[in-house]
Amino acid sequence: MTRTGDPLFDMFVTRALGLVTRGGAETGEVEAAVERVRPGDTDSWYAAWAGIAELVAAEGEASLVRGHRRSAAEAFWRATTYFRTSYQPLFGKPVDPRLTAAFARERECFSRMARLSAPPVVTVEVPYEDTVLPGYLCLADDGNGAPRATLVSVNGYDSNIHEMYWAHAIPAVRRGYVSLLVDGPGQGQPLVEQGLSLRPDWEAVLSRVLDFACTRPEVDPERLAVTGWSLGGFLAPRGVAGDARVKALIADPGQWDMMAHFPKELTERVADGDTAELGAFLEPLATSPVGRWKFVQRALWVHGVDGLGELVLDMARYRVSDVVDRITCPSLVVANENDPVSEQALRLHDELPGPKTLLRLPRGQGYDSHCQTTNRSGYDRLAFDWLDDVVKP
Repeated sequence: MTRTGDPLFDMFVTRALGLVTRGGAETGEVEAAVERVRPGDTDSWYAAWAGIAELVAAEGEASLVRGHRRSAAEAFWRATTYFRTSYQPLFGKPVDPRLTAAFARERECFSRMARLSAPPVVTVEVPYEDTVLPGYLCLADDGNGAPRATLVSVNGYDSNIHEMYWAHAIPAVRRGYVSLLVDGPGQGQPLVEQGLSLRPDWEAVLSRVLDFACTRPEVDPERLAVTGWSLGGFLAPRGVAGDARVKALIADPGQWDMMAHFPKELTERVADGDTAELGAFLEPLATSPVGRWKFVQRALWVHGVDGLGELVLDMARYRVSDVVDRITCPSLVVANENDPVSEQALRLHDELPGPKTLLRLPRGQGYDSHCQTTNRSGYDRLAFDWLDDVVKP
């Protein structure tokens, strides 16, 4: 497999390669970018990936000018991935202007792909407080125009709606579902361009998304399902609690209270509120390049805090335990043995009061990545077969 020799960079290379399966990348283009990267050098990383992205986007433009809409759409789709990959190591505050620029190009390329797509991918805006949240309504092309069962997707820490299109929308639309992709506060455009931080009470976000979904004639309001991947495996269960409109939930992977991932000696000190002491517990986790990216660059920015101690205090507010007794819809809880984020999946499953299924993904069957990014097809078969039985697309 293509590698740079840098653990942080290789994490993003693996992620980009996953999109090869649905046309979101090509191995040769990924290799061409990687060849230009020097380990540990974010400048060379950004230049390499942004360069490939611009090249592929220009190819899409050339095809479009000549009237080749499908070729153009495919190129814009791949350029979307490469622009996103270019800025991933740059996550953090203050926001690097290269990140802002690459995100704008990513969004532009995806929008151009969406306008050329069949079945249709419709740009939407979801009213939220005093602003709007960006989204896409991806339609099933069955020709009858009837309202369809709809899968609403909830994102995680560092993905966005463009990557969720690959993970959720493509398999959903293929099976006859409408797919609604929306980024909330702390994700995608709301984070990068609107400066909105993540919030623990995701019901305040998801309820607005569901309100919007129910206004669309393409959506059957009696067959709404919600899926969340990565941190969305926490946010989605939190968001659906007490909302009778949701007929099915998929948590991938299932998660419990955020502090359940940390040692007891840390959780016992949260009540004291000593940020210096709390931050000292996290510092060893943030010493490696990958750890620093996750805890210092990504988490501080997404949570809207300035230090590791403040981060601990904020993470302590993220609790499913407060609302789990109100999650009554049929639920599929994913527990991937290869994914450390799954360590609390069984706890969520056991605490759910409604109908529930635990989907165990064992080692040795290709599910060896976070959220099954190296085997989404295998995962989709299991998850959508379950969903088909519950909501009948």
